[in-house]
Amino acid sequence: MSRRQTYAQLVRLPNLPSALADIGLGALATGALPGRWLTFLLLLPASACLYCGGMVWNDYFDVEQDKRERPFRPIPSGRVSQREAALIGAALLAAGVVFAILAGWSQALFDEGERSARPGRIAIFLVVAILLYDSWLKRTWAGQIAMGSCRFLNVLLGISVAGTSAWPRGAHLALVVGLYIVGVTWFARTEARMSNQNALRGAAAVLFSSFLLALPLPTYLHPGESSPLFPYLLVGLAFLLGLPVWQAIVSPTPEHVQQAVKRCLMGLILLDTVLATALASTVGLVLLVLLLPSMYLNYRKGLYAT
Repeated sequence: MSRRQTYAQLVRLPNLPSALADIGLGALATGALPGRWLTFLLLLPASACLYCGGMVWNDYFDVEQDKRERPFRPIPSGRVSQREAALIGAALLAAGVVFAILAGWSQALFDEGERSARPGRIAIFLVVAILLYDSWLKRTWAGQIAMGSCRFLNVLLGISVAGTSAWPRGAHLALVVGLYIVGVTWFARTEARMSNQNALRGAAAVLFSSFLLALPLPTYLHPGESSPLFPYLLVGLAFLLGLPVWQAIVSPTPEHVQQAVKRCLMGLILLDTVLATALASTVGLVLLVLLLPSMYLNYRKGLYAT
């Protein structure tokens, strides 16, 4: 296996487009584009580095469990040492914060010399949330909440493109995505072995409650500004994800649960797209472009998303 493929496995490359979709969602929902293009371009690598760094630290702290359940992964297989993984993970998280700070500085170009500390602060909070989840919280009942918080903060990072928190719609938007990830993380909690059906039902209930939470989003706009496609797209997405989730609940084998989780992770780009149509009209559909690399990477041999 090539070194490039090893690192792609380590950072969970197939899921990276979903992190970028969060940034695009925040930028579109606040109307920051095309005016704040430089801030947006800096926040994309910020989010990418933070996401990839989080994946590296996830495997770093999971090495003993992976030796038992996933010995093919880069660290337990010996293709990447723990020391090297720690250096890569630390460098990626640091780079993510630096890019976010630069994004805040770039806002001086749009706001009459006013630099914003908001992107940098959010990135630092995100680093803390990532490390808490990877090192400790994921082994507790609060693990799925911690992971949802990471996505919540990533969407807020995208919203910071506009130089504002866009309260309250920004928090509402981030909460929808965060709640969705709480459900997905809970659903994937025991994906490497037979799962408990009641736990899967509870996780599915949380996952799909995020769709209900999304329904009022168009009320933040004037009538006619939201895309009329929004509610139909939301229902269609619920059916698309509901089928593999239901199959996994009926037959909670690792194969079925992992397939459902994979679909839900890819579905995050679709969710971001649907939410963008609620607050940015049909232009929000542009986020679908990120689905292409996600699908390609998810189905490429030798790479994995979970």
